[in-house]
Amino acid sequence: MTDHPRGVMLPGAEHIEILNDRIERGRIRFALFDFDGTISLIREGWQNVMIPMMVEVLAEVHTGESQEELHTIVREFVTRLTGKQTIYQTMEVAEQVKLRGGTPKDPTEYKWDYLNLLWERIADRVAGLKEGRFTPEEMAVPGALEFVAALKGRGVTLYLASGTDRPYVLDESACLGLGQYFGDNIYGALDDYKKISKAIIIQRIIEEHHLHGSELVAFGDGYVEIENVKEVGGIAVGVATEEAKREGIDEWKRNRLIDAGADIIIPDFREGTRLISHLWREE
Repeated sequence: MTDHPRGVMLPGAEHIEILNDRIERGRIRFALFDFDGTISLIREGWQNVMIPMMVEVLAEVHTGESQEELHTIVREFVTRLTGKQTIYQTMEVAEQVKLRGGTPKDPTEYKWDYLNLLWERIADRVAGLKEGRFTPEEMAVPGALEFVAALKGRGVTLYLASGTDRPYVLDESACLGLGQYFGDNIYGALDDYKKISKAIIIQRIIEEHHLHGSELVAFGDGYVEIENVKEVGGIAVGVATEEAKREGIDEWKRNRLIDAGADIIIPDFREGTRLISHLWREE
């Protein structure tokens, strides 16, 4: 992955990086948001659950590969597939077991093994939100909740699309109070993974509302939503949040989002008001 030089910083903002100044601004009617890492930080650290689990799965085949070698292999495909439904990552680990001469479990079994381990990490966060021990702002990307409220206030129709399974997305988005902004337009992964994807949702939005490219903007921290919205001529804002610190740019995310075609890179939504004025040509 290429380390990209800095783009032009938006005048009047410290952290909004403009990579494509040729986008058609001022026409946005619909906005698509990724969930984990873009709005929600409830699942922050999920990679530290998935990668070790999958390294252990491959180690059990006993090929003689070191833990370091296996970690490199697993990290590559986990990060490459980030943004797609979780089943794609567990399908890949099953394929890696098969390539090593082992007999893999069904990818759905691996998925639930991972989800059960992840729940041990995040259960208290979800419970804390429901019990009022944590505020939604504490479990969200800084400024994200205010930003979606501002877009809703402008009459923008909002969609939420996640690679996380739908029951979890519905529960966790409710914990963050997102229902008032997204309504029924909240989508997550299904057991029949071919029935839904971010590309399918984007195409549905375009067709149902007769949109033209720049009337749709997508916000996300993964390459999937960035690539998908650029394929239809929309505007792509990459959210390169340093999730553990809740501030600053994650350079790996930034480079990956630029490779995917992001027009704009932000670390979070703290400068959301300035970003909106730019997207609506209100400078």
